[in-house]
Amino acid sequence: MLLTLFIVAIVVLGLGYVYYGRFQKKLYDLDPNAETPATKLNDGMDYCPAHPAVLLGHHFASIAGAGPIVGPIVAASLFGWLPTYIWILLGSIFFGGVHDMGSIVASVRHKGLSIGEVINKWIGAKAKRLFLIFTWLALTLVIAVFLELAAQTFTADPAVAFSASLYIFVAMFFGILIYRFGVSLSVSTLIMVPIIFGAVIYGSYSPWVQSAFTLDINTWRIFLVIYIFAASVMPVWLLLQPRDYLASYLLYFSLFIGGVGMLFGNKFEVKLAAFKGISTANGDYIWPLLFVTVACGAISGFHSLVGSGTTSKQLKRETDALPVGYGAMLIEGLVGVIALGTIMMSGVMAKGGPTVVYGQGLGQFAALIGIAPKLGMSIGLLALNSFILTSLDTATRLARYQLQEFFDMKLDKYIATAIGVGVALALIFVKTGNVAVWQLIWPVFGASNQLVAALALLALGVWIIRDLKKDARFVMYPMAFMLLTTIVALIQLVVNNLNKPIVAGLSALLLVLAIMLCKEAWTALKCEKSELN
Repeated sequence: MLLTLFIVAIVVLGLGYVYYGRFQKKLYDLDPNAETPATKLNDGMDYCPAHPAVLLGHHFASIAGAGPIVGPIVAASLFGWLPTYIWILLGSIFFGGVHDMGSIVASVRHKGLSIGEVINKWIGAKAKRLFLIFTWLALTLVIAVFLELAAQTFTADPAVAFSASLYIFVAMFFGILIYRFGVSLSVSTLIMVPIIFGAVIYGSYSPWVQSAFTLDINTWRIFLVIYIFAASVMPVWLLLQPRDYLASYLLYFSLFIGGVGMLFGNKFEVKLAAFKGISTANGDYIWPLLFVTVACGAISGFHSLVGSGTTSKQLKRETDALPVGYGAMLIEGLVGVIALGTIMMSGVMAKGGPTVVYGQGLGQFAALIGIAPKLGMSIGLLALNSFILTSLDTATRLARYQLQEFFDMKLDKYIATAIGVGVALALIFVKTGNVAVWQLIWPVFGASNQLVAALALLALGVWIIRDLKKDARFVMYPMAFMLLTTIVALIQLVVNNLNKPIVAGLSALLLVLAIMLCKEAWTALKCEKSELN
């Protein structure tokens, strides 16, 4: 069964890339000779043209996070593997891929600025500010959660802490080799990638690493705060871009292990039911819960913030938006399918949650190519941690961009970064009873993240209609579905958490912001129609 599902996924996603990707490339009139913001505004800080392979590594590592692994595993455990599988494929091709590629292209056509600027020009200044408030709140929550998850992982596994820390310094050396000494990408990659993999193996078995990197969680929190602050304000070519590029090779290798496991998956028994029913034991229905839970495995609003935040500022050619934007989302869909395969073998949620299910499954897959299951599991968990860490540093930089755009670029980058990191730390350390605030409001993130995706699609649709003068149904249909789905999910959160004022209040606030933004978009489209008449 795993073999069949994996082959079908490759074929379907491949056809989607060729045909639906080509359709979007033609609709946007992507020109390989057009000057992009990365070259026109190259400042060596935020705007920096990158080789498409490097940019794909940065973009893929940044958008993935833990979402395409955790989301499908949780969704399949609730409703079965079949509906989860179908949504991953359809969502990646017709929802997430459209959303991601469109966000990059729209940003490139608007000086590399965020979706907020697209909204500002084609919907209005009020809508822009509503969107930036919405997304900044979501990003600070991402920073808080991913910082805490990374700190917990470092505390629990010194080998992961060692390898991830080494990444940072190797990445800076990599960036200097390429951008300051002109060493070719291929030569630099051949030098650095073996060092990274060697560090993973060494860290897994070295007594020195186990001793030197066994530190308390507060020490790792401080280390990570310093790191993400630096990643936000340093030139993108020196740390963020090369770190994500090098990390992507570990992610690709884990994808390879997962692919081998799926191809020889007939050796493993499928223990999970294909379909468990339309509702859970708690009374939650498949709609909207499945579509909010799978998240990054099919579509994620965070992707539009990455695409229009860091990726668009590094796009060397407009045509690179197809492999980087659309292609990365389809690869992420494939990651989701592999994660789905691990819960199909397990049958139940393991103690320790989705990450343990994924790690154990990848360990079994690794054994097929002669890698010890323990090392295979370490590679899987380190890859997952790399997803988290790359999303963490990118989210910090994105929060800085959002805040600066909100204040019309009059806010210093250091202050903007400090505000975002400071709010994130408050979410970690401030508690309600014995529960940290971030833990209390984290359930809101799933719905809010998908609502960001709906609003980004709405912005793209209005831009395509008003500026490109083209048919935007391929964007507006997914937008309508995601908007309705997430609004219903937020309403359920309000109703089910009336005894938790923070959760209910935040859900209601996000709901109101979204409705107000939709009203502004509707007004803009009505004005466009009246002008045409």
